[in-house]
Amino acid sequence: MRIFNYCLNFVSKVMNSLFVKSKVLPENPIEQYGLNPAYPTFYIVKLNARSDLAALDKVCKKFGLPSPTQSQLLGGQELERFIGLQNPPPLFGDKAKATDALNQGKQIIEQLLANGEQNVQVLPVTILWGRNPGKEKPGLGTLVSHSLTPSWFRKFFVLLFSGRDNFIRFSQPLDLSLLVNEKAEVDELPHKLLRVARVHFRRQKLAATGPKMPSREQLFNSLLASPTIKKAIQTEAKEKNISHQRAQQNALKLLDEIAANYSDATIRVAERALTWLWNKLYNGIEVKYTEQLHDLTNKGHEIIYMPCHRSHMDYLLLTYSIYHLGLVPPHIAAGINLNFFPAGGIFRRSGAFFIRRSFAGNKLYSAVFKEYLSQLFIKGYSVKFYTEGGRSRTGRLLPPKTGMLAMTLQAMLRGIDRPISIVPVYIGYEHVMEINTYLKELAGNDKKGESIFGIFKAIKNLKNYGRGYLNFGDPISINQYLNEQQPDWRDSIHPTDVQKPQWLGPQVATLADKVMVNINSAAALNSVNLLAMILLVNDKQALSKPKLLAQLDFYLHLQRSASYSEKITIPDESPEQLLAHALKLNKFDVISDEFGEIIAISDKEKTLFNYYRNNILHVFAVPSLLALHIFKSHKTTIAQCQALINCFYPLFAKEWFLHELDENYITRILASFVDQDLIEIDGDNIKITNSNDCLAKLEILGRALSLTLQRYAIVTGFIQTSLGIEREELERESQVLAERLGTLHGIKTPEFFDKKVLVGFISNLREQGLISETDNGLQGSTELCEVYMHLKALLPARVWQSISDIVLSQAEHTSCQPQRQD
Repeated sequence: MRIFNYCLNFVSKVMNSLFVKSKVLPENPIEQYGLNPAYPTFYIVKLNARSDLAALDKVCKKFGLPSPTQSQLLGGQELERFIGLQNPPPLFGDKAKATDALNQGKQIIEQLLANGEQNVQVLPVTILWGRNPGKEKPGLGTLVSHSLTPSWFRKFFVLLFSGRDNFIRFSQPLDLSLLVNEKAEVDELPHKLLRVARVHFRRQKLAATGPKMPSREQLFNSLLASPTIKKAIQTEAKEKNISHQRAQQNALKLLDEIAANYSDATIRVAERALTWLWNKLYNGIEVKYTEQLHDLTNKGHEIIYMPCHRSHMDYLLLTYSIYHLGLVPPHIAAGINLNFFPAGGIFRRSGAFFIRRSFAGNKLYSAVFKEYLSQLFIKGYSVKFYTEGGRSRTGRLLPPKTGMLAMTLQAMLRGIDRPISIVPVYIGYEHVMEINTYLKELAGNDKKGESIFGIFKAIKNLKNYGRGYLNFGDPISINQYLNEQQPDWRDSIHPTDVQKPQWLGPQVATLADKVMVNINSAAALNSVNLLAMILLVNDKQALSKPKLLAQLDFYLHLQRSASYSEKITIPDESPEQLLAHALKLNKFDVISDEFGEIIAISDKEKTLFNYYRNNILHVFAVPSLLALHIFKSHKTTIAQCQALINCFYPLFAKEWFLHELDENYITRILASFVDQDLIEIDGDNIKITNSNDCLAKLEILGRALSLTLQRYAIVTGFIQTSLGIEREELERESQVLAERLGTLHGIKTPEFFDKKVLVGFISNLREQGLISETDNGLQGSTELCEVYMHLKALLPARVWQSISDIVLSQAEHTSCQPQRQD
């Protein structure tokens, strides 16, 4: 028997070396979990199979972990390191023999109790052969699928066909000290250990593969049989005076238009294609804060990914990154404009479901889509949708569209028993491939529809796009959010038909804003957006190389010592390394003369660079305002600085989706200015130092807010210099004056003239209570007058004069008076 087992183990090792290629997560389990290979180590897995043991042994040797094929000495007793929870079923029959896992667990716990050993490492290891979730009704494909527990015969084919797609995930070691310290019967502890492991493996498999897939026909039949769609079909037949069968066919066509057709094979092919694409397009994709995703899946949460939307690349990049984290790719809500041949079929088989821009007037479509979305949540699929609704053409976050989020909350009111968490995602690039198209659209050109020709053109123009960045923001538990904000929300739960409760709209709006705040709190700084922050505010968008490097170093130091958020990612490279990398992207001109080098943004890139600056402008908003105030006043106080920030921060927060102001944030920024010898603080008093470059550094940082403050001055100027102004007139006149300033001062930033941005600011003023509706139109408050006078003090005289030539022509009507400067 020993010789037979030796032969089987040898065969398993040979097949493993020939046919198996394992992807291991995390990439360094020893570092990730603080493992010590010298400690007693055991591995607990779901299946007690030689192929799994061979694959794990190979990986453990690679990382320097104890071999699972060898025994472990614990308390003077030799114990097996490899603990399999269940044996494969026999070739004939479906009842497998029980493993020795319970006895092994009992022996470990007995040794712990007897010897007080605290350093035992019991590592749960998830081993999956392929990531196919399997079918609800198994077919011939199960022969090569690991979705069902395979017999040794089927395992041979699994190894043969899925061995190159082997997936091994190490998890956090089980804390056995908590287990042995419980007030439970000793005999119960091994059973509890195995129960914990089984739940863990069930969640890990669901997180990696998703639930079993129904056939498309099964899915459609179950949806058509739901009470909600049955009612909608009856209504459709009655309102359109058609037969019930015709109305049902209409519903079936809508389902076929909407529903995804997820295919694991398509995902695997796409993964290989995208790996090639990323290597061709990018110098690297940086993915941060992934551990919280695994924490959520370990707790059994269903995840809704809500990223910002910069580019069509977002669809691919996020799904690819999630797959490489060992998680099942989410079902993606994609615009119906992407459902064109052949991309539509590929997207659909990659998990995309298609949504129309509007549901208005189509009750059947609304009912079908909502029921489909509810079924995704009920069955346990992760979902991804873009809360902005479309791609940002300016680089700023767009106001959130709340339709999908509202339907998500309505789905929860169907009584879903799994916790659901939203994961906001910040996506950034050093080059957005559609940016030239965005500029044309902002200039007034019509948006072009997507087509196969557009894809070929994009492929033809593939080039080095620098780096891509993907940061997962702080998750939001919807269950916890509703428990805190709407404690009685469970009273609205209905298993089928859900009427919108009155609280739904306000809570969805607040939740959507919270998602946007968490996205911007996880922004990524990179070489291009940092250089855009510096160069765009300078004459001719150029700066000498030494000054540029000094300013870049200033910004890096500022963000490392006084970051807006703990999740803002900051480059590890030096200013010199960042500049060298950026110059390789062919976006800059290097001009040399006898005095040295000048770095300038290329003429064709100058307008486009506003997009990249807008990605991170919110990160520098408060430091920029403080720098501008200190530069203009030369002497000020901490109290005046705090008052200034308190005046403007509510406007910034609404425009850029900022979190609540932390008063210590101002203190940290001022301390950073002191560290860099820009200012001196004596008690409450602040003054600029005598260092040679302090004025230039503060001025460049302060100019970052120049265009924002000019927009504020235009709108508030029209309000403050009139006894009342109609909103339509205010919007029109503000846009005309913005265009005039652009002509006078060479402003080429597209969003500066964008009526949507101006309209958003006017709405912001109203929400903040700074303006109000009267019989004479919009009128400003005393607080708006304070904002207006601050703007006058902050803006350059030449700019203020250009504004005052128009908006102050009725100066006798203004109630604002200059503030006395003490």
